[in-house]
Amino acid sequence: MKKNSTKIIAFILIAIFISACNAVKRVPDGKKLLTKNNIIVNGKSSSDEIASNQMYQKPNGTLLGYKLRLNLYNLANLNPDSTYQAKFKNNPGKYERQAKILSAKQVDRLGQSFLYKGIHEFLKNTGEAPVIIDTAKTQKSLVRLKYYYFNNGFFNVKTDYTIDSISRKKAAVNYNITTGPGFIIDSIRTTISTPALDSLYKTSREPSLIKSGKQYKTSDLEEEKSRITTYFRNHGAYYFQPTYVSFNIDTIGKKNKADLNLIINNNTIQEKDSSRTEPFKLYKISDVNIYTDYSPTNAKSKITDSTTYNNFNLYSYKKLKYKPRAITDAIFVSKGSTFADFRTTLTSRYLNNLKIFNYPSIQYEIDKRDPTAQSLIANVYLTPRKKYSFGTSLDVTHSNIQEFGIGASISETIRNVFNRAETLEISTRLNIGSSKDMANPNNNFFNVSEYGVDLKLNFPRILLPFGTEKIIPKSMIPSTSITSGFTKQRNIGLDKENFTGGIAYNWSPKRNNTAKLDLLNVQFVRNLNPANYYRVYTSSYRELNSLASFYNNNPANLNENGDLIISEGTSGFTSDVTSGNTALTPNDPDFRTIESIEERRMRLTENDFILSTSYTFTKTTKKDLADNTFYQFKTKVESAGTLLTAFSNIASLPKNSRDNYELLNLEYSEYVKAEFDYIKHWDFGKEKVLAVRSFFGIAIPFGNSNYIPFSRSYYGGGSNDNRAWQPYSLGPGSTNAMNDFNEANMKIAFSAEFRFKIFGDVKGAIFADAGNIWNVLDNVIDEKAKFSNVNDLEEIALGTGFGLRYDLSFFVIRLDLGFKTHNPGRAADERWFREYNFGRSVLNFGINYPF
Repeated sequence: MKKNSTKIIAFILIAIFISACNAVKRVPDGKKLLTKNNIIVNGKSSSDEIASNQMYQKPNGTLLGYKLRLNLYNLANLNPDSTYQAKFKNNPGKYERQAKILSAKQVDRLGQSFLYKGIHEFLKNTGEAPVIIDTAKTQKSLVRLKYYYFNNGFFNVKTDYTIDSISRKKAAVNYNITTGPGFIIDSIRTTISTPALDSLYKTSREPSLIKSGKQYKTSDLEEEKSRITTYFRNHGAYYFQPTYVSFNIDTIGKKNKADLNLIINNNTIQEKDSSRTEPFKLYKISDVNIYTDYSPTNAKSKITDSTTYNNFNLYSYKKLKYKPRAITDAIFVSKGSTFADFRTTLTSRYLNNLKIFNYPSIQYEIDKRDPTAQSLIANVYLTPRKKYSFGTSLDVTHSNIQEFGIGASISETIRNVFNRAETLEISTRLNIGSSKDMANPNNNFFNVSEYGVDLKLNFPRILLPFGTEKIIPKSMIPSTSITSGFTKQRNIGLDKENFTGGIAYNWSPKRNNTAKLDLLNVQFVRNLNPANYYRVYTSSYRELNSLASFYNNNPANLNENGDLIISEGTSGFTSDVTSGNTALTPNDPDFRTIESIEERRMRLTENDFILSTSYTFTKTTKKDLADNTFYQFKTKVESAGTLLTAFSNIASLPKNSRDNYELLNLEYSEYVKAEFDYIKHWDFGKEKVLAVRSFFGIAIPFGNSNYIPFSRSYYGGGSNDNRAWQPYSLGPGSTNAMNDFNEANMKIAFSAEFRFKIFGDVKGAIFADAGNIWNVLDNVIDEKAKFSNVNDLEEIALGTGFGLRYDLSFFVIRLDLGFKTHNPGRAADERWFREYNFGRSVLNFGINYPF
């Protein structure tokens, strides 16, 4: 019976698959399913993406060559209501029998259930109707193709199409394009009616986008229109618009060449039923009026408070709440300056960056006091946000340690704290989560918790005892933030308290560049439960316990099962070994292993005090969230402990028994650190994107330290790193992740991901992640964990795999399945593809794209 059931299920699945694979199932007789659009240019097939986008009809989408959505649509019953009613119409007694059991109302409702109707609606909406060739739409596509090639300089282009029948109900459309020779721009001249604009054009240092000898392209003319408009409007031409720029193209008497005449007409002024033209005027700013508490409700009210500061007029409908400089520093439109669009834009950016106003508005009007009518009054309307704002949030989180978490936060923002546009943010947060990496003897689902409070005071200027305008002008929108915070967390079993504080300066040297100088960044990490170390780092305990079975000679270190007692026995045995109270000597490999285990325990359980200075620079060409052709470069340089060592040397402070300086009885960290991160995206059209990322980071301890604090070290693996390994389970080097929570002070990483659309909001990806972590120039003694020379690059791990993404517009849910393709933790002749199977794969859950 079991075999028969299996055969029946298999038969049903095969039948469904065969019926779904009938791609022309819903193609009417006499019609053709569009299978392909072929663009043939001068007898050769073309893959021009832009040309393909001119089509009014495109074939049904595919997933790896399979028309999944079309076949899902073909599975659907397009008229489930009629089918359900027909079942009873053909057998009236059946309806009566069911009505006696369920009632007539329930029988009717059953026809609207998911089983009878909902599943078909789902298949219909998820699927895609067959694209049937429509010759009217084919003709429209042909016209668009003709315009496309004409606009690219092929003025004598000829087009037609043919339909090739592939089978009874399938066909491909061939678009045949004969371009003829492309026309080259020959001479270029200008006809500019307004003398002032003509003079501006001739003295412009900006290169024209139209050049003699270049093939004609309409897009070049449109970009030149935009360039000219921007240039003129940044030099006083307030009323100038792109519509005033036109081009006259002359091909008469020319063989495949065109003379171009750039024409800029005078300003057209509409007056009731008539219009007139006059030369454009170049305007200057005669006054700048700032309304500091404007709203539509008080627009007609009387001004009650006003002042003048540095040629700016500040008005308020109530008492003026801001010190004048706090506002005027954000205004780049100044009295006596020439009107310029870029000043308006820069002012809007700066005002928005203050975060104390809603939707600043800058409007201009003709100054009637000027008899030449060449002056503008700039009116800046500012609508203040509420001084106090309260916010709450509830988040579902995922991190490298925490598989699932729920976080809640409460925040209070106070604006204009000292009447100079400062903002103070006070926030508290609570997070509980689940982590399989944490020691969890009670097997509780929520075994991770964290709570904390943060304060951030932001100033819209550089706070220093000397002026910085020449180095960082206000056009770079500088700001200063002073922060402090406290968190207490129970995450990996040691439990920590974290105190932070600092002062940082931010500015934007260019539109898409940002710079940040953390002048002082203080962090104090206090481990609350260091005695729990070997319960968390179980692999270290197992190795130490194994060695104790051979070398321990103190019964007090063991429990009744003969295992080391945590933590009295582990510390006692380690102390016996390092002090020479066992048979081991410093030259024995097992002695060095125990020494290495103890070194790591001390490093991860010691409290850390870090006083650092860092500089971060970021450059990106990304324009907006929809931009998929861009690059981003980020670098960070950090130095810690140097100032403290300099002070200790000058003050001739004493050193401790380990020849290190202390601050408040705590050794501080001293190191230098550098990071380089580069991301590049290529858009191939049709929602196909190739994204790559490369990263290099190194932190070198010196002076007061011989290792890097855990919070500043690197790890490998995880949903945003090498996805074939779990977080902290890769490396260092070829050690095969012998420890729990493996980390090191140098990292190399490279990732590539090809993203594509599957259907609807479901996207797919194929990826490859390479990289590893190593120890270099620190106190780690394991040679397998060290990076000694370029030959160690053979220890770079490679993970490959595929993933699914679901786009929810405001964020993306991501699932990635990674396979260990090259595992440096194995023997040299067993590294490639030995773990390339589903049993050794790693499934990662992530939010948003990894890079």
